[in-house]
Amino acid sequence: MTSTDRYTTPDRSAGPAGPGGPAERPTAPGARLLSVARHPYWDRPDPAYLIRRWPDLTALAVATLFFWASLTPSLVPRPWYLQGVVGGITAAIGYAIGSCAAWLFRALVRRLPGERVRARCWQAYWAIAPLLSVWLISESARMQRQLRVLQGLPPGLTWHAPMIALMAIALLLALLLLARAVRLGSAKLIRLLGRLLPKPLAFAVGALISTLAVLVGVRDVVFDRGVVDIADRIAEATNDGTKEGIHRPVSRYVSGGPGSLIPWQDLGYQGRNFTGSVPTRDRITAVSGDPAIDPVRVYIPSALPAAFEEERPFDAQAGLAVRELERTGAFDRRVLVVAGTTGTGWVNPNVAEPLEFMYGGDTAIVAVQYSYLPSWVSFLVDKEKAGQATRALVRAVRARIDALPAGRRPAFLVTGESLGAYAVEASFDGPDDLLARTDGALLLGTPNFSPISKQIRRDRDPGSPVWRPQYEGGARVRFAQFPRQDLVRPPADWRHPRAVYLQNASDPVVWWSPDLLFERPEWLADPLGPDITSEIDWFPFVAFWQTSVDMAVSYGVQAPHGHRYGAGAVDGWAAVAPPEGWTAGDTDRLRAYIQHRPAAY
Repeated sequence: MTSTDRYTTPDRSAGPAGPGGPAERPTAPGARLLSVARHPYWDRPDPAYLIRRWPDLTALAVATLFFWASLTPSLVPRPWYLQGVVGGITAAIGYAIGSCAAWLFRALVRRLPGERVRARCWQAYWAIAPLLSVWLISESARMQRQLRVLQGLPPGLTWHAPMIALMAIALLLALLLLARAVRLGSAKLIRLLGRLLPKPLAFAVGALISTLAVLVGVRDVVFDRGVVDIADRIAEATNDGTKEGIHRPVSRYVSGGPGSLIPWQDLGYQGRNFTGSVPTRDRITAVSGDPAIDPVRVYIPSALPAAFEEERPFDAQAGLAVRELERTGAFDRRVLVVAGTTGTGWVNPNVAEPLEFMYGGDTAIVAVQYSYLPSWVSFLVDKEKAGQATRALVRAVRARIDALPAGRRPAFLVTGESLGAYAVEASFDGPDDLLARTDGALLLGTPNFSPISKQIRRDRDPGSPVWRPQYEGGARVRFAQFPRQDLVRPPADWRHPRAVYLQNASDPVVWWSPDLLFERPEWLADPLGPDITSEIDWFPFVAFWQTSVDMAVSYGVQAPHGHRYGAGAVDGWAAVAPPEGWTAGDTDRLRAYIQHRPAAY
C-alpha cells in the first residue's frame, strides 16, 4: 500500500450525487457525528488549499497534554493572559511532536487502524479533553493562589478560564497555519525544482532553501528588523528624555554637574537618573545623624562626546571615566565602587544609596553604559558588550588605584544586578580572581549564564542546594535570599575580602536556560527553595516557556521573591564592607529607611 492509497476511499461515484445518491444519503444524528469525525481520513487532501484536512488526532492529543502541563505553577505567579500565551505556545510544540510521531508511525506500520477505530478515538477525545481541560484550568487557579500566598501576595486572583482556553486555541491555530503554509510552500518549490533536477536532489535543495528562508526571515526580518528595531526606536526615544523630578545636579562631584567632562544632555535617560538623584550631604546627615560630605557619582554614556571618540570605544569610555573620577577627587574617597549596569544603563538606587549613607558620603560610584536597549534585548544582541565595557572599566580603575601609595588607596568594590551582575563577573577569571583584585563584591540576581556564579553553583559543597550553594565552607563567598538569616550560615569564620550574592530561589532570571527544554533543572530537586510551591514540576519544552514568561512578570512580586531584592543590599554591604564601628542596629535603621523612602528613580 502506498502513502497515496491510504487516503483512497471506496468508490462512491456509483449513482447520482443528487437526492438519493451516496452524497446525500439520509443519516441518523449519531451517524452524522461519526461521519464528521471520520471524514478527514477518507478524503485525499487537496493540495490547492492551505487547510486540507482536520488536525491529526495524535498531534492534537499530544498538544492537549502539553497544554495541560502548561497549567502547572512555575517560579512566580502569572496573570491569566500570559497563561493563555504559555498554553498556546506549548500546545503548538506538542502538536509538532505529535505530528512527527504520527508521521513516523504511518511510515513504519503498514496496517493502520480502521475507520471505525479512528472514529471512536475522536469521539473519546471530544468527550474527555474539554471536560478535563476545564477542571485543570480551575485547578491551575487554585495552585496560582497558593503560590501568591507563599510569596507574600494577596490570594485574590482573576482567572478567566474561557479566555485562557480561547487564547491558547487561537495561538495554536495561528502557529499551525503558519507551519502548514511553510510546508506547502516547500512542497511547491520542490515540485518546481523537480522539473529541472533529479527528484532526490530537488528534494534536498528545496528543503535547504526553505530552511534557510525561514531562519533568515525569522532572524533578519521578524527579529532584527521587527522586534529589535521597534525596541531600539522606543529605547532611543526614552534615552533622550529625562524622568520627571530629575534635574541637573548642582554638585561638582557628579557627572553632568558643574565642571563635568560629560555634558548633562549627553548622559542619557538612566545616566541623568543616576547622577540627578544623588543624595546630598544634608540628607545623609539627617538620616545618619553624623556629618557627611557630597558623594561622587560618575556615569559614562554609550554615546561619547565627539572629542573622546576613538577606535576602541570601551577603552575610550574607561579612560574618560578615570579622568572624571580624577576631576571629582574620587581616588581620595574611602570607598570606590564600579557598578555594572543593566541593558538600559540602569543602576539600582537600592544598591548605590546604602553604601553612601553608611560612609557618610565618603564614596565614589562609577558606571558605564554599553546600551540603552531593554535587558532582554541586550541579552540577545549586546551581551558581549556588557562584559567588554565593564572589563575595560575595572581594568582602568584598578590600574589607577594601584598607582597610588598603599596607604592612600580607597577600598575597591564591585557591584551589579541582573545583566549588570553578569557584566561584573565577565570582568574576572573566576571567584579567586574576583576576590584577589577587589576588596569585596555584592551581586544581585545574576543570570544563569554568568560565569562565576555558574562555576560556584557547579562546584558547591556536597549537600548544599543549588538555590543556596555553600562554596568552600562559606569562607569568602555566601549566598542569601533572607540576608539576616542566610549570611550568618555557616558559622565558620568568614574572611575578607568577601563576596555576597543575593539570589532568590524563585528568581527566573537566575534559572532561565535553554537547557530547560530537555533537562530537569537542579533547582527542582529536593529540598525546594523556601518560596517555591511543592506542586511545581518539570515537563520537556513546557518548563522552558513557563520560565521565559516568568521573567516577564518577575517584578510583579514583592522582595525577596522573583527578581525583586528590595533593601537586601543594606545587609549585603554591611557584610562585605562595613565601616568601622558599624553595628547590627545601624543596619536595621538604614534598612528601614531604604524600604520606606520614596523611590529615587
